[in-house]
Amino acid sequence: YPRRYAPETQLSKFNLTEIEAMLGSYTKVLFVRDPFQRLISAFMQGMGSSPSFSSFVQDVLDSGQHKASVTWKPLVSLCRPCLIQYDYVVVFGFLKQELGHLLRRAGLPADSLLPEFTDTQVQWTYSWLSEQMFSELSLQQKKQLSYFYRRDLSAFPFSSSLLTD
Repeated sequence: YPRRYAPETQLSKFNLTEIEAMLGSYTKVLFVRDPFQRLISAFMQGMGSSPSFSSFVQDVLDSGQHKASVTWKPLVSLCRPCLIQYDYVVVFGFLKQELGHLLRRAGLPADSLLPEFTDTQVQWTYSWLSEQMFSELSLQQKKQLSYFYRRDLSAFPFSSSLLTD
């Protein structure tokens, strides 16, 4: 699509006809991650000033969806999957299979371009860590988080998320 603006221009700066033309000319890939794992990652990276995971989660809940950092804001509000028809949705934890498939679809040699992934180890580690962090939360916080991320949980295949229980 011919660009009339800088490459970093947001879609909202274009009219609907231009947006449809641009989106129709690209292969659209969306990378998603379980929202609870995103919270754990943000906490572990020191994204908040809270001393405990439970207080960090409370800060996130208190900030609300509109004031939430993009680090933990619900994906549906960031990526608009109901408005944009993505060609691929890649779920964290299945990167090796998914990226290999994408590269083959693009006609590229997947085996020589992909780094070594340890999806199984990552999944096990996050599963264990998620259970530990989840146990620190009150029942009310668990319910509030499930509500906070309800649209993500219904839009994406996070079947093993602790927030779906």
